[in-house]
Amino acid sequence: MSIAELRGQILRRKPLIEVEDDTAEDQKLSKHLGLWQLTAIGVGGIIGAGIFALAGSVANKTTGPAVLVSFLIAGVASACAALCYAEFTGMVPKAGSAYTYGYVSLGELAGWFIGWDLLLEYVAVAAVVAIGVSGYFNFLLDQIGITLPHWMLGASGTGDGHVVDVFAMLFCLGTAWVLSRGIRSVGRFETFFVAIKVAIVLLIIALGVFHINSANYSPYFPYGTGAVWTGAATVFFAVFGYDAMSTAAEESTEARKHLPKAILYSLAIAMVLYVLATLVLTGMQKYTEISPTSGFSTAFKSVGLPGVANIIAIGAIVGIATVVLTFMLGVTRVWYAMSRDGLLPAWFAKTHPVRKVPTRVTWIVGIGSAVLAGLLPINTVAELTNIGILMAFIVVSISVIVLRYRRPDEHREFRLPLMPVVPIVGIGFSIYLIWSLPWETWVRFVSWLVVGLVIYFGYSRTHSKLAQTAPPPAVAETA
Repeated sequence: MSIAELRGQILRRKPLIEVEDDTAEDQKLSKHLGLWQLTAIGVGGIIGAGIFALAGSVANKTTGPAVLVSFLIAGVASACAALCYAEFTGMVPKAGSAYTYGYVSLGELAGWFIGWDLLLEYVAVAAVVAIGVSGYFNFLLDQIGITLPHWMLGASGTGDGHVVDVFAMLFCLGTAWVLSRGIRSVGRFETFFVAIKVAIVLLIIALGVFHINSANYSPYFPYGTGAVWTGAATVFFAVFGYDAMSTAAEESTEARKHLPKAILYSLAIAMVLYVLATLVLTGMQKYTEISPTSGFSTAFKSVGLPGVANIIAIGAIVGIATVVLTFMLGVTRVWYAMSRDGLLPAWFAKTHPVRKVPTRVTWIVGIGSAVLAGLLPINTVAELTNIGILMAFIVVSISVIVLRYRRPDEHREFRLPLMPVVPIVGIGFSIYLIWSLPWETWVRFVSWLVVGLVIYFGYSRTHSKLAQTAPPPAVAETA
């Protein structure tokens, strides 16, 4: 094969507009999600372990009270990417999110790169959140006098005698079961439990503000100002749940109209709650005393409100469930889209004949996330998720610029402002945050991508549906 032929293969682009009826009957998804259900899925993916678990962990070990600044930095970077996602969702209402956006604008290899990346990252996010739920579950059991064997309370290295986090594993498997029931059930589940979660966060803010001790904010940067960037890179996964929501585009009743709004609404709601909640948390307790696993519950217990602490623990368990659900939904839809496009075996794209959901990949994802949640500590998994999502944001930001250049007259339901300043700022933030991550995270990430490249050149390149339909390289470049 010549260089020109290989170049034509890896740069072939998926058509921007596809006829939905072209999807085989046994690969179609059902449409049941409206604007507020999509917004609930977005909020469900953003608010969760970031508040209930990771905020306390980062404040205690990395930033001190300045964890609020870390969330703001992550939020600015996320907002730039959110505007890019909003423009894309109004143009390409297809499953796959960043994978599909990269495929239609940058070509097949770029699409494969980001899709393969998201398969690992979304599974890891689900695992992180399940670990966060487990911390609050263990706190609640302690309050009612139930003591479980230490070996089943956490991954090795997270505590004396810990071997595996059994509850986190069971939580992942239970979430996979909910997803396998169908998208209508998922939408109702998300809407109901997101309402509970937001109510719990508002309760935390309303009661906690009366127990703030300003002395706890000093020193504000105990680990130095540079630590807030490391903190931002670690908590970043807590502010990007909207991208997983965008993977459900084909299950929305009016995707072009509703998805851009849902992305912006969900991020705005989440950032207001994050800022207020972290301000309360670091004001109620000295950063050195904040629990890395059940921060708000222990904070309220420390000020003599054990009843509130128990309510928060219950709310955290219920509310964080929506995050696991959102990201498991995301990874299954990315996997489904890649398989439908021929980049992975079509066996994975088969949907349930009645419920019209990809149950095969749902259970594979459930088992994979259960293994990660059971055997790895929360910070290790969180760092692994963030590098991949930041890479996805870079690809989407580049893609939106490229598509504005290539297809300037294409109808866009939403047009991001200040083009190309906003996506360039998002790219810059993302690169800086990636650079702040530990080198071990890079090693794991690069290793995963190497495996992906072997699969692409060994299987996907020749099995892609575009391999049979794409025009010759010279034509493809001017399409």
